[in-house]
Amino acid sequence: MATTYELLQKRGGDRLSAANRRLLLDESGTSSRYRARSKRGEKFTVSVSHMVQEAHQERMLPALLYLFTVVTGLVDAISYIALGHVFTANMTGNIVFLGFASAGVPGLSAMRSLTALTAFLLGALIGGRLATTLAPRSTNRWRMTAFGTEAAFLLGATLASIGYVSAPLDSTRLYAVIILTALAMGLRNATVRKIAQPDLTTTVLTLTITGLAADSSFAGGSNPRWQRRVMSIVLMFAGAAVGALLLRHSLALPLGVATVFAVCGVAALYRNRHLEWAETRISD
Repeated sequence: MATTYELLQKRGGDRLSAANRRLLLDESGTSSRYRARSKRGEKFTVSVSHMVQEAHQERMLPALLYLFTVVTGLVDAISYIALGHVFTANMTGNIVFLGFASAGVPGLSAMRSLTALTAFLLGALIGGRLATTLAPRSTNRWRMTAFGTEAAFLLGATLASIGYVSAPLDSTRLYAVIILTALAMGLRNATVRKIAQPDLTTTVLTLTITGLAADSSFAGGSNPRWQRRVMSIVLMFAGAAVGALLLRHSLALPLGVATVFAVCGVAALYRNRHLEWAETRISD
């Protein structure tokens, strides 16, 4: 479509009257204002899209942490029953076992407990570094990377456990599974600590159970988040029970289930990857 300037050229060549020149300037100014309004509208649309996606992710987060609570129950069953009375997710219990083993209580191993504790600390260090590096740039990318790394550690533990017989006969596989599961749980704890969802620690229930009683109506409280607290307890119990049942078949089976659950959690976060696009557009 011809512009006003082109039409004026056809009618009067390059000799434009003052009125025509004003008309041309008005058209140019209107076009610039239109483009500015279009850019503002585009940024507003992206901003709204960002807020909608972020709200969706925050609604999804409790369900994701529920899933990882089940994984913790599975890992606790695996580590305590199959790895020689050691915890790789619950360091409170592991410290207690380390004390018992140091006192010579039979059936416990100070070396296994120390190995689990060391690997857990290393996993927490990795989780903290990921949070420091990635969280300021993109929350979704950080969570996806952290939980994805946990899933990778669990997959490694699953592969290492295939063909496992028993602790005295196959100590290499035993310590490989202890290290890999403790790395995964240490990383998870660091990540969930950074996420800081109330009553959804995914690994320990002491404060959750305490809050359920201390904040109840019987204690004069208002029962805040009681559904979340009860759900965490039930899911941890269910994960531990299922893990114990699956261990009757093999060590690799419950580890494989834990890995699948962790991958499902990462896949749910991957669906929100376009949130990063919105964040990038807004920052520009």
